[in-house]
Amino acid sequence: MPGRWTELLRRPRLGRPTPSDVSSGAVTGLFSIPEGMAYAAIAGFNPVAGLYAGVVPAIVGSLTSRTVLMVTTLTSAIALTSQSVLSDAGLDPKDAGNIALLTVMVGAVMLLMGVLRLGAVMSFVSNAVMTGFSTGIALQIITGVLKDATGYEPQGHNRLVQLGDWLWHIADWQLAATLTALATVAVWALARAVRRLEPVALLIAMVAVSVGAGLLGTDIETVKDIASIPGALPSFTAPDLSAVPDLAWGAVSVALVGLAQAAGIAPSMPNPDGSRSDINGDFRSQGYANLAGGLFQALPSGGSMSRTGVAVSAGARTRWAGVVSGIFLALVVLLCGSLAERIPMPVIGGLILVVGGELIWGKRHDILLVLRTSWMSAGAMVLTFLATTQLPLQQAIVLGAVLSLLLYCAQSARQAGLIALVRKDGGRWETGEPPPTLDPGTVTVLYYAGSSFFAELPRIESRLPATDGARGAVLILVVRTIPDVPSSAMLKLLDRYAKGLADHGGRLILCGVDPSLVRLLERTGIAGRLGENGIVPAAPELFGPLATALEDARRWAAARSPDGPPPSA
Repeated sequence: MPGRWTELLRRPRLGRPTPSDVSSGAVTGLFSIPEGMAYAAIAGFNPVAGLYAGVVPAIVGSLTSRTVLMVTTLTSAIALTSQSVLSDAGLDPKDAGNIALLTVMVGAVMLLMGVLRLGAVMSFVSNAVMTGFSTGIALQIITGVLKDATGYEPQGHNRLVQLGDWLWHIADWQLAATLTALATVAVWALARAVRRLEPVALLIAMVAVSVGAGLLGTDIETVKDIASIPGALPSFTAPDLSAVPDLAWGAVSVALVGLAQAAGIAPSMPNPDGSRSDINGDFRSQGYANLAGGLFQALPSGGSMSRTGVAVSAGARTRWAGVVSGIFLALVVLLCGSLAERIPMPVIGGLILVVGGELIWGKRHDILLVLRTSWMSAGAMVLTFLATTQLPLQQAIVLGAVLSLLLYCAQSARQAGLIALVRKDGGRWETGEPPPTLDPGTVTVLYYAGSSFFAELPRIESRLPATDGARGAVLILVVRTIPDVPSSAMLKLLDRYAKGLADHGGRLILCGVDPSLVRLLERTGIAGRLGENGIVPAAPELFGPLATALEDARRWAAARSPDGPPPSA
């Protein structure tokens, strides 16, 4: 327990900010102005609340996160899920007290999950599912800015249909907006081609094209058209505690959406300093960010794939990039709000298209690996991708978890088996196939390779030798891999097979049994059916228990067939 609390209280290494952290933080902070406001507005919130989600949550999240480059702020999925939760509860999504309460409750759920180390649950989510989920999120990022980039808002009930509708209506794209977005992408590509400018290519593209569009007087949408930016820092807001019962389950839903999104960031953005990410630490970090942000007018926040992608593309090297992004955003709001209002939305749209495209391109190796692994993994990846683009994100997460569990069950059942161990001259052991039957007076050794999961047991039972004619025969089953609490189906199988062998004059010996399993076998009466010396406990020496089991088995078999051939293994 002391070690656990030490881990919880251990502070992440802060390191020192680099020049590229400052520049990337500035880029990320500028991105937070239009993107945060747009996400909040799309979900029906006050756009300023989305803006403030990039200040306190980003600073607190970056200072405490175990995934160094992860930026904690508002995402489109969290915004939409939060709006759904408040609407279902009959609460006003623009009421500051309701937003503060929801954000604080989401933070409390995230923190609790981190303290309880429930991040281990994410280890059951397969790489195939996470690849499909991350790619789907990247597509959501892209489709979310198609209107900003071209002036045409695609129609459709899901992201893929919207993408198809956008391409089909190319004639409806606004020329000025489209050319501005294309110019943004072009300037980014040119700046990125120069090695020294690569870390600040996004910032150069944003500033250069914004200034150019302003000088040319281009008639396009700007940040000001979404909402005006107040020249003030976020102030303290007390949560409306009367709505706690109405938001309890909703806060859990929003927290799961945020945590699932963040879980996909660590594999995509490894720590540059070589340190390991810790999903439980990231859970706690997002909890701290929401607990603090909720008191200062921020919407619920989580690890943002798009904002993290912007930071990395702009040259982020340490956690200070996220800290600088929050500080820079606060300074821009306080000192230069009127200038930030002039950033054209097609510029933001063009750069978000670049970020989303890079995220998908970065997943190409994982996609190919999954496709080449197995049809089951490929199917799980495709289904998760489709669910992420067509279903509410909380439903897609549940579906992905179910698919991961099904993959785990199927693979566990397929990999479990029995291996015959045959002793050769000189004491060497070789592996082989289990015999179909047990010959009278023989000793057979089988090694069980599995986890005692109930789905694998039909396969195991079909490979056990038939007990007919097994008089005087002994089967030694090595069960070192069986956990200390096996499934009840495994216990029934052992009991049934031991009884079948005994009825035909044979015997079953379990070898390499864990002490906890020994006690369980005694409590369930199976040890009594196996008889004296029917259980050989595990020992540090790998073949020690097997040697003991062999000696007893040969003695027992010889006593029951004195005129037969000497027993063999």
